[in-house]
Amino acid sequence: MRAGTSALILILWCSCGLQPPSEEAQPDTGHAPVLVVSQKAAKSLGWYSLAGELLHEVPVSDHPHEFASSSDRGRLYVTDNGVMQIENAGAGGNKVSIIDLQARKRVGEFDLGPWRRPHGIDLCRDGTLLVTTENPDQLLVIDVERKVVEKEYPTGGQTPHIVRCSTDSATAYVSNARSRTVAKIDLLGGKHELLETGDRPEGSALSSDGKKLYVAHRDGDKIVVVDTTSWTVLGEIEAIGSPVRCGLTSAEQTIAYGLYSGAVGFADIASMQEVSRVDLAGPAVSLEVHDDDTVITCAQSADTCYVVSVAEGRILNEIKVRDGAGPDPALLLD
Repeated sequence: MRAGTSALILILWCSCGLQPPSEEAQPDTGHAPVLVVSQKAAKSLGWYSLAGELLHEVPVSDHPHEFASSSDRGRLYVTDNGVMQIENAGAGGNKVSIIDLQARKRVGEFDLGPWRRPHGIDLCRDGTLLVTTENPDQLLVIDVERKVVEKEYPTGGQTPHIVRCSTDSATAYVSNARSRTVAKIDLLGGKHELLETGDRPEGSALSSDGKKLYVAHRDGDKIVVVDTTSWTVLGEIEAIGSPVRCGLTSAEQTIAYGLYSGAVGFADIASMQEVSRVDLAGPAVSLEVHDDDTVITCAQSADTCYVVSVAEGRILNEIKVRDGAGPDPALLLD
């Protein structure tokens, strides 16, 4: 999920020495940035100050993984996968939680019925919500207003992971993690084209014009660049250290990627070469690019999230979340 450009003035809790509020509490008004974290192990979302203070926590149905925000940052849609890791056995959950970001409440859910282990999620520009599921391997097209699954399509591969919606809301791009392929799926009729790209494709990022898709390959140590029109591979960026997620900076001159080896890497788009990396305390499992070209990443095993400057190549904020939270993606709200 890529961060949008809309700013949001948040309501924050003024702790004044008190314990963090319950889900029903109404925080006071404030203007400081806040980090919203998908707490996979704790089965919740947590709101944190950049100093690491837990401001609020909201439970979800079971082991949240990825999320997507509405364009106005009013709502967050969270895939409640039901198991901790892609390698874990189990039927998994079948819910997508709906979170009101300003009120800090879980205000509803999408019931996916027989489709379980939801993982990847993206909100198209036309308001359509896309969700991948691992049990069975499918792409779901959800009507947000009616809260129903409108369509379900096979992805042509095993363990669909991350999904990106095209700029015209007509096509989905899905990485099939266990099949070495990326699928291009027509959202009107479900026809799909497969492109073999390498070992374990996971995270992806789409250029603003929709013409290039960048795909991180965890077991291939590379970022593959795909031409979305001709559906061919244009080139590769070497990214040693198991890249799991990637994102383009606002000017699209740099691509950042989270490395499971325990770092964030930065590569120059023009030269297709890595230019720097920043070490973390543990394996990076997520990566989001913020509006001002800072990168948000979390080291799940270290219960720590980071705000990293792209230009300066250094950590700006190190946020220690509560013990046992197991942070995955995180969203910085201004």
